[in-house]
Amino acid sequence: MDMTEPAHYLTLKETPATDRPRERLKAVGASHLSDAELLAILLRVGIRGENVQDLARRLLSENHGLTGLAGLEFSELARQRGVGEAKACSIKAALELGRRLLRAAPEQRKQITSGADVADLLLLEMGQLEQEHMRVLHLNTKNQLIAMVEVYKGSLNSAPVRAADIFKGAVRNAAASVILAHNHPSGDPSPSPEDARATEHLVEAGRLLDIEVLDHLVIGHSRWESMRARRLGFNA
Repeated sequence: MDMTEPAHYLTLKETPATDRPRERLKAVGASHLSDAELLAILLRVGIRGENVQDLARRLLSENHGLTGLAGLEFSELARQRGVGEAKACSIKAALELGRRLLRAAPEQRKQITSGADVADLLLLEMGQLEQEHMRVLHLNTKNQLIAMVEVYKGSLNSAPVRAADIFKGAVRNAAASVILAHNHPSGDPSPSPEDARATEHLVEAGRLLDIEVLDHLVIGHSRWESMRARRLGFNA
């Protein structure tokens, strides 16, 4: 038993069969389960006062979604309340299998050919977020999507965007280029002067690392803007 967990905990058996992620997976397939349900299957059990599905939802909420949870180092993940080393191993193993599957079938990776392709991936979800989030899409030399990582939550107006945070994952994934995307909770995707300055800074940092910043999208409610198309932050 994971020594970081209390002696008494709630299991999936304590929830109605129709609400159990494993039963739903068998009935409707894994693709129909939410991130929280899939994570609950990996976690297996909850902790005192928090069943496994509530635990999964909290972990996703506190870490800004699946991408944020995936970006945690093993030690950080294991320190999360209700996780511990055993569960962290299960989560990391599942994530690594997903990464290896992508590498094993590169022809199935989504190819990004325009800002509209990025908007198709992000507009529905990011357009509804109540805080500002920044995500980075990692692309290979064929502009195929390798990974998408959330690197920031807050406001570009209130805190500087660090190039190290933006490019760390891209370097690890040997990305040839990246596309940046962040949302405006106001719903208006018009780029701000701060957006332009941050983009210019990151484009220059990318040049030094030999990782091209192809575009920076600003996402609002049902609308988006391309910083490159607006010639903001991109000199060429």
